[in-house]
Amino acid sequence: MENRVITIARSYGSGGRKMGRLLAKELGYEYYDREILRIASDESGISEELFASADENVKKSMLYKVSRKVYTGEIIPPESENFTSNQNLFAFQAKVLKELAERESYVVIGRAADYVLKDFHNLIRVYIHAPKDICIEREMKRQGITEHEASAYVEKMDNYREAYYTYHTGHVWRDANN
Repeated sequence: MENRVITIARSYGSGGRKMGRLLAKELGYEYYDREILRIASDESGISEELFASADENVKKSMLYKVSRKVYTGEIIPPESENFTSNQNLFAFQAKVLKELAERESYVVIGRAADYVLKDFHNLIRVYIHAPKDICIEREMKRQGITEHEASAYVEKMDNYREAYYTYHTGHVWRDANN
């Protein structure tokens, strides 16, 4: 049987991660989320903390929101001063996603995997969203915060996800064609 990959992009608080886990379990597929960072770290020799902090630093960078470094598949060699750039860290994650697709069936959350794996022929791309009030309610319960705080947090995270996706793919995150 050929490997299949299901990519799940999701709005913050929509329950996409939970649905992804349930789907993987039901189908007997592997499930990947932040584990991709660990695997990319193991393959590249770059610390997992650097992969994680790149995600955090990117959220705060205004340049990230207005520029684009569309993924081309190129890995920057270790001797380059850009070896640990956000672009190269993303490229290592993309490499891992592609290698996994050759070896096994899996469900993956985020990481712009729908774009990275767009040429993989057994790919199902899913975008999960929920009404904003439900997302806010979930976040209020999860963090024990007010409705106003939860609303701001959900908006911030969705803006980050949109910027991350656009930066690395040049495409619109919420576009159903993706």
